[in-house]
Amino acid sequence: MPVQLLKIIEGQSETPLPSHLQKEDLQHLQEGCDHTNKYIQGIVTLSYPLTKLRDGTDFFKIVLQESENLRSQINSINVLIYGKMAEDCAKIIRHGETLIVAGFKVIKLPTAREEGRHDCHLDVSEEGGSAIYVSVTEMVQIILPCSSGNMTCLCSVSPKYVYTPLDHLKDGTVVNLYGVVKFFKPPYISKGTDYCSVVTLVDPSNVKLTCSLFSGNLDSLPKIYKVGDIVRFHRIKIREYNGQMQGITSGGFASLTFDGTVGAPVVPRTSSKVYTFMDEEQKTIEELRIWAASNISISGPAAKLSGVQPMLFFDLTCQLVGKAKVDGSSFLLKVWDGTKCPYPTWKVPVEAKDLEGEKVLLHQLRNLVVDILVYDNHVQLAESLKIGSFLRIYSIHTKLSSADNEDASHIEFHLHGGTCYGRGIGVLPESNPDVKELKAFLESVELRDSQNIESMCSMDVDSTFGNVTDLELHLQRCQQLSVTVLTDHQDLSNTELKTITNSTAPQQYRIRAKLKTYKPQKLHQSVKLHCSKCNSLQEVPDRDGFDIILRDSASTAPNPELHIASWYETVTWTTQDQNQRQIAIHFVKHDEMLQHPEDTLLMIEGGTLKEIWKLTKRFKCVIPVRSTEDDLELLDLSAPFLLQGNVKYYGCKQCSTPKSMKNLSSIAAEQQPSWEPTEIAQVLGIELLQYVFIMNFTLVDETGALNAYLFDHEKFFQIPASEILTNDFLQQKMQMTMNTLCPPGRKLGDLPWLECFIRSYNVRDAMKNQVYYQIFDTTVAEDVV
Repeated sequence: MPVQLLKIIEGQSETPLPSHLQKEDLQHLQEGCDHTNKYIQGIVTLSYPLTKLRDGTDFFKIVLQESENLRSQINSINVLIYGKMAEDCAKIIRHGETLIVAGFKVIKLPTAREEGRHDCHLDVSEEGGSAIYVSVTEMVQIILPCSSGNMTCLCSVSPKYVYTPLDHLKDGTVVNLYGVVKFFKPPYISKGTDYCSVVTLVDPSNVKLTCSLFSGNLDSLPKIYKVGDIVRFHRIKIREYNGQMQGITSGGFASLTFDGTVGAPVVPRTSSKVYTFMDEEQKTIEELRIWAASNISISGPAAKLSGVQPMLFFDLTCQLVGKAKVDGSSFLLKVWDGTKCPYPTWKVPVEAKDLEGEKVLLHQLRNLVVDILVYDNHVQLAESLKIGSFLRIYSIHTKLSSADNEDASHIEFHLHGGTCYGRGIGVLPESNPDVKELKAFLESVELRDSQNIESMCSMDVDSTFGNVTDLELHLQRCQQLSVTVLTDHQDLSNTELKTITNSTAPQQYRIRAKLKTYKPQKLHQSVKLHCSKCNSLQEVPDRDGFDIILRDSASTAPNPELHIASWYETVTWTTQDQNQRQIAIHFVKHDEMLQHPEDTLLMIEGGTLKEIWKLTKRFKCVIPVRSTEDDLELLDLSAPFLLQGNVKYYGCKQCSTPKSMKNLSSIAAEQQPSWEPTEIAQVLGIELLQYVFIMNFTLVDETGALNAYLFDHEKFFQIPASEILTNDFLQQKMQMTMNTLCPPGRKLGDLPWLECFIRSYNVRDAMKNQVYYQIFDTTVAEDVV
């Protein structure tokens, strides 16, 4: 059969196909049958470079996905094209185009079937009587042999698209649609290597559609900047899940985004160089804008730095003027919007050499710039940002660092990990109206007005940590002022140390002293695990012990009878290494649905330490378990019973009575499962061990000396003891704090003063009674580091 001329517009032929051709479904393809008069229609989801076989024949491979029967387990097939047709197809076939393949041969694949693909492939060549008809995204092209048979001519026509209202969507269809953005998550790295963006759309039908969009190319995802934007999606696949329609990207997905503001220019945002936009579509945009103006509430306050308050979540439009790597899980962004925060702000301690940005400008803006610390999944994007770019940072959290003493408080800015509530970072083009307005305002700011001399407590990064002279001045100032803050018992007056050592216990005192020495010098050794029930202390187990327990557990294969449960969903596989370990992951469900990774608790059998740490970076909670005959159970309590982020949670062997893992289903049934470690420990019968700092301070004043113990969870250093072992930034912060409280190499007279509360107590043994002292209700001052 010779190559035929046939125009294809949006998957439908403008003129009928030859009457002898009949459409065939992938499910009915069989090797050895005659398919001369059959054709397959679908969308190109993957194409490979044109190559030559050993005999010099041109060869071109594509993957074709049926546009119908999308819910079938087998909905795509490899198409192998040979000869002149391969050369012609390689020039014009692109990802997302609709294709009709006629007159093919079905060949059984010698290799294992790829997921979702047919176990046969199609052989196509002009010599074999095949024909291919191509509908290119946004423009239609037809392979047409000239009379000489040596060239391919291309004809094009403009397609006319049909748009489906959200209340007319049907499961298993691929549609085009318009919608107004009611909620969105800026693109983030998904579980694999693709970027993901979640968008919830509404339209005048008052139906809501949530779309999960994936792409390996960040630019190909919709450029959404705020709630109320309008999007146009072409070729989005609709599926029904738990009674709700959802949208997901399919082959050929394309999008345009428009500002949803009434009266704004109708200019599409897209990375595509070729797209269609008809005159009648402008009317659609205007109608949606008018409808959205009275039906969509803009959620999440957009604030200026001058208007921020403690404990606020807000979106900020700003310019990036500096950035620095802090540690593996956090990154610093220095931004400004031309206004001044009304509160003292936290200056993240970084080395001057690690800070990117123009030093002169950073110095000029030092009282207008704020430090935003971003975490976890946002770090990779933050590292790629260019100095000077304009950003919209979504759902920033302002935290008051010390609510107990407002005089010593400052505000910290955090962009927490995960994507809940739309957390993320968007880069705005200079053509954006908000950027134009911001640029004009920044250019009008008189920097001289913002450079008033302020307290040494608000020094910028360079002067605090990069300049020895300023640091010495700061320490000299600390000699006159206490470097600690008292959080209670203000009625107590200072007592000399000599008086305390000569008094009976138990009593409470307020003292003013200097820290002569402290132990342990290696600060990470100060972290212990404490059981509040039996009052025992133990060392934090090392990773080697955990690894051994995991390897021992992996020697027992998961019990397949436990893989079917109403409250979790199980995925299993066998590793390809020499041991061929069997791994099972049980994802706990909520309302019979899997949650987003950042909200999910999972249980894992057979995993190694490395594999488990990878899971903790993507999922909220991970519990290592093993199978018994009729249930899942926790491992030996020498191992952590729960991992959350970088923190490992342990249970007390003496006080815990482990219960069935089925008890977790009670948390999953809650309206909004929080998966807090204390709640998980309680339902599993675990007495949770708490991370604490245990240190010995030698305190001195003019009258004498005494040794006082610090027993603290996070109040004294304002650093959680649970995170210190895995967070380089917090370790550096703690070391700088101790260097300020007890500067190395300085004489006793040059040490700063500490004000603190201590309590005396008796410890009796068989031989004698001994008095000990403990620091309590005391916090390191905010301006120390």
